[in-house]
Amino acid sequence: MNAYIHDAVRTPRARARPDGGLAALKPHELIGGLIDAIETRGHDARGAEALIVGCVGQVGAQGANVALVSKLHAGLPDETAAWSINNYCVSGLTAIGQAADMVQTGRARSVLAGGVEMMSRVPFMGDRADYYADASFPARTRYLPVAVAADRLAEDAGVSRAEMDQAALVSQSRTVDAEGGPLVASRIALNGLNSDECARPTTLEKLGKLPAAFAEMAAPYADALEGRAIDHRHTVAHAPPMADGAGLTLVSSETEAPRARIVAHVEVGGDPAASLTAGFTAMDRVLERAGLTLSDMDRIEFMEAFAVTIVTFLRERDVDPDKVNVGGGHLAKGHPMGATGAILLSSLLDALDACEGRYGLVVAAGAQGVGSAMIVERMGGR
Repeated sequence: MNAYIHDAVRTPRARARPDGGLAALKPHELIGGLIDAIETRGHDARGAEALIVGCVGQVGAQGANVALVSKLHAGLPDETAAWSINNYCVSGLTAIGQAADMVQTGRARSVLAGGVEMMSRVPFMGDRADYYADASFPARTRYLPVAVAADRLAEDAGVSRAEMDQAALVSQSRTVDAEGGPLVASRIALNGLNSDECARPTTLEKLGKLPAAFAEMAAPYADALEGRAIDHRHTVAHAPPMADGAGLTLVSSETEAPRARIVAHVEVGGDPAASLTAGFTAMDRVLERAGLTLSDMDRIEFMEAFAVTIVTFLRERDVDPDKVNVGGGHLAKGHPMGATGAILLSSLLDALDACEGRYGLVVAAGAQGVGSAMIVERMGGR
């Protein structure tokens, strides 16, 4: 049985600070607003049999099973199942993959799935997990902040500061150019915010003046780095801003006027010491599973986890850069962790609609070796 996407929507991405454009709302209100939007756009969101929500910081405002809280807030039927998952920064895409599995196996007729993260309310590492400082793990499996891992990866891969500056410039420029057009057709205004407010237009000259940003962050993790001194290269412009945001997708077996078909989805683990590389493995496997190649893709949303990842992708893979992140990426728009995969899928469908393309690919990666990728086939409905 096929799993079809009948709609995929997202909030704007807002600055993760008290005066950010979404900070006055609560996480369940973001999900509720997207459920309302899917209904307004002509789909029976409240008829879904389950709600699956990815979220990384599941404490405080995002605790108590944020999916269940969102279900109650949105007035979904009592019989609707609801659960939250944490698969680090790929959580939103993992949730949609689980929804597809449920539909394809006949466990559900329709499922709402996506993610939410309000970093203005629950900051990075806000769960204060013991693991973050647990010295009993071998060095290669000890926790390392993703910014530090990105710097190590850039050094290992020989990714230069100039290459990362160029990637940041492209991301920012495309984000500005996309405003008000078809590439943001499924972005839903909330709390009066109708743009991705983390974007900060820039120039190569400005980017070149920024200092490396993450050397001090590395100091407490000397043991995990096994004494290695890193040539820190990433600046704040090469890192996705912390953000508030949410994305939600309605996945169903209903064949009437779907927006897209889920062709294949893959979840993988990877080398925890290499951290952000598992997305590449997930991408290779999902393409193999679908019997397709990068050249078959009309549009690609490749998560700009840090500048090193998008530079490596464009440098080492046979891919047309004009098909990748056409509306800008994470370096400009920000990274609401648990929501990211769902936001990228919504962005991909907008990009496919805009070019009337057929196949699209989403690739996401997270800390400690997590990766997820999905291929969709545009059907043209909305």
